[in-house]
Amino acid sequence: MDHHVIPASSGSAGVDIALVLLRLGLLLATAFLAGSGILRPLVGELPKRLYVTIGALGVVSAALAAISAVTVDVNVVALIVHILLALAIPVLIRRPSAGRWAGLALAALVVLETSLGRSGVEFAIDTVYVAAAALWFGVTVLSAWVPAEQWRQTNFRLSPLSLTLGGLLVVAGAVQLFSSGLGFDRRIYETFFGITLLVIAVLPVAATVIAGFSFSGTDSTRAYRFGAAAVTIGFVAWSALAAIPKPSDLPVPGVPLLADAAVGEQRFPVLVSPQRPGRNLVHFPASAGDDLSAGVEGGLIGKAIARPGAEGSWAEVDLPRGRSDLIIGRGGEKATIEVDAGQEQGPAVEDSDAPECASAALGGLIADRRETLTSCPADALSGEDSGSLVKLVEFLAGRKPSALTLVDDSSPRGVAAAKLVRDTAARSGLPVQAEAGPNTALVVVSGWAGGYTAMTRAAESQRLKPIHQYGLYLAPWLLNGPIVNSVASSSLPLRFDPREQVAVSFAVAAGNAFGGESPTLGGFRNWLGAPGKSVLGDVQIFAAAQVNAMPMYPGEPHAVGMIGDRNYAGQWIPDGTIVPVSSVLR
Repeated sequence: MDHHVIPASSGSAGVDIALVLLRLGLLLATAFLAGSGILRPLVGELPKRLYVTIGALGVVSAALAAISAVTVDVNVVALIVHILLALAIPVLIRRPSAGRWAGLALAALVVLETSLGRSGVEFAIDTVYVAAAALWFGVTVLSAWVPAEQWRQTNFRLSPLSLTLGGLLVVAGAVQLFSSGLGFDRRIYETFFGITLLVIAVLPVAATVIAGFSFSGTDSTRAYRFGAAAVTIGFVAWSALAAIPKPSDLPVPGVPLLADAAVGEQRFPVLVSPQRPGRNLVHFPASAGDDLSAGVEGGLIGKAIARPGAEGSWAEVDLPRGRSDLIIGRGGEKATIEVDAGQEQGPAVEDSDAPECASAALGGLIADRRETLTSCPADALSGEDSGSLVKLVEFLAGRKPSALTLVDDSSPRGVAAAKLVRDTAARSGLPVQAEAGPNTALVVVSGWAGGYTAMTRAAESQRLKPIHQYGLYLAPWLLNGPIVNSVASSSLPLRFDPREQVAVSFAVAAGNAFGGESPTLGGFRNWLGAPGKSVLGDVQIFAAAQVNAMPMYPGEPHAVGMIGDRNYAGQWIPDGTIVPVSSVLR
């Protein structure tokens, strides 16, 4: 870990608090020490008590830095430089110029290390806040033992400086507040993160007001002493902000909600869709584990179960109008997520199509687009999917099976797709039937639940007798791990290659955002944003298959270039592969 960076969680609340307090004490002592060194040339001979004070600050800063090296991982070079400077300033303070340069070096070190990994505006406001606070602390320490009339007369006047420093702290605090994303919503006063932001922004205002009232007084250092408490608390809050979890975005009625829940010691994502009054689906990734439940505070709690054709587990929850608390539980452990269903009813979603609808909405949320859910993929057959189905049927007609076995459903998309398949097959003189048979090709245009059932039945039937020798074919929207993996091999007409960069990028983003969940076509389209963007390529037939053909003995080395873990990031088919098996269909 880099020196001065707030440490990550250790897994123990008591240890985490102790580590944060250690770092805050280190930063505060260092800021007082650096400011005293920088302003040393403004005073003449130092009284013994001031030497002792600066010496104590140096020892405390160096000691806390050394302790931090024992408790957390640190940047060794930065640690050594910090300790040397902290111990050098009390020695060099007798020589004003040398003490000033050592103080500047220590202040620069603090600024650089507290701002590590930040750039642009964030780095600028870090620099301003830390530097201004350090100078304020320096005047406070020096003026505690050296009266104002004994300070050297220079062009560097302390009264105007107090207003300047206060103004810089106010500006930096305001920029931090407005750039936090919280705005002025209720998270400002309902969350610890928001209250900390208010402390950062408001207390410098108090210090600046004090400086203004003290501007015309004879004691030009009085404003610093009176405002020291406000600046100190603001500086501690600024330093602690990195260790405080940022609150989740407020739920927007009608926009599916992607949030995090911490049940026991496990933290996992949760998807609530469509977040409207009435029936909603609460989705957990498979990595969240089993035995989860969900329900509204004071209402019925439903167990999360598997859904055919969908990954993870799903719980049905009836949300009341307006805001409410969603309770996520496992055993005796619970977590609460704020939801806001609003007042208006959402779109009617068939139970069998709800998981696909939620998965499509997830794609937009992953791309940081919070859009109201007004329709679902099963509500209509898209133009690109209809063209893919036409080319699929024409491709099959060229292979001359005895018939097509068609599986559809009652959704608007399923009805339109079934009619399209029958009409295209009729033009090619290819019979279409509902029953399975020898020398047929199975074509599935239903939703996820129907597609999963059709595939599992086909797999079982093929184990008993020869049927569908011309293959198992799925509509494009059925490109989903549980459906494809329910059989050894299946084929789909796709307008994009799941192995290409854009598709792999979405697969990685989906896995990162939702606990390793596999990507879906509906989510991919919503993630891309513009309708059909990068999905309107030429149609090819892709074959998906499980990859279990080369088991390895435990400890056996893999061949060069061979991937040992089949479920690597970016795959569309878990533990499987998908490759083109046809040229472009014209």
